[in-house]
Amino acid sequence: MSGQSLSDFQHQDSAILHATCVAVEGQGALIVGRSGAGKSALALRMMSLGAKLVADDRVSLQRADDKVVADAAPNLCGLIEVRGVGLLRAETAGQTPVSYVVDLDKTETARLPEPKTIDVLRQSVPLLRAAGIPNLAEALMQLLKMGRVDPEWPST
Repeated sequence: MSGQSLSDFQHQDSAILHATCVAVEGQGALIVGRSGAGKSALALRMMSLGAKLVADDRVSLQRADDKVVADAAPNLCGLIEVRGVGLLRAETAGQTPVSYVVDLDKTETARLPEPKTIDVLRQSVPLLRAAGIPNLAEALMQLLKMGRVDPEWPST
């Protein structure tokens, strides 16, 4: 991630983060990574598959009870940047609970990884190390719609 990272805000109740967030059926995917990692591009692909934009470039995070809620910074609401095209208007989801953090800087080596978490505003949120995952937009759409199977399955 460029500038400050999620760990810089783990003990706060609110933050504005350089990131992108999309929503699918009320579940938010907070996409983080260095500048140029593809945060907006991933969000745009997911939006073409039915996701709604929560925020691009600057995501406002608030702690609400036992959840982290994402929203757009007011001056960027409803806008997504597409390199080489410009700023595009987008349908927005509004405030959305963050269900997953998708880190485009980290690679997952396990084929069927154990669940990982990251602390965001003193809340534990599932973490996906997503650099280089093929069909990532489609996989995230399915994950946000239907969830994932326990890694111990079918033993559990």
